[in-house]
Amino acid sequence: MARSTGPILATAAITVVNRSVLNDKDIDWRIILGTGVAAVGLALLEKASEGFAVGLAWLTLVTTLFVKVDPTVPPPAESLLRVVKF
Repeated sequence: MARSTGPILATAAITVVNRSVLNDKDIDWRIILGTGVAAVGLALLEKASEGFAVGLAWLTLVTTLFVKVDPTVPPPAESLLRVVKF
């Protein structure tokens, strides 16, 4: 497995859990399909430039935590703070 696969799969898992569990929306299957395409693409990119592909995967994960993907769903960090009530 490529080093970039873990962060990309974690990004998808966080996005799906945020959308379906924390905000009671339907699962958007395009997220899962897009994750598969991104994982394969980054694995291929890793053959040419490993550091860039892994860095891009981690940047994607961190960005997903704090930025809205869907305008009707708050970002995962905000949703988690609302659930935990800090």
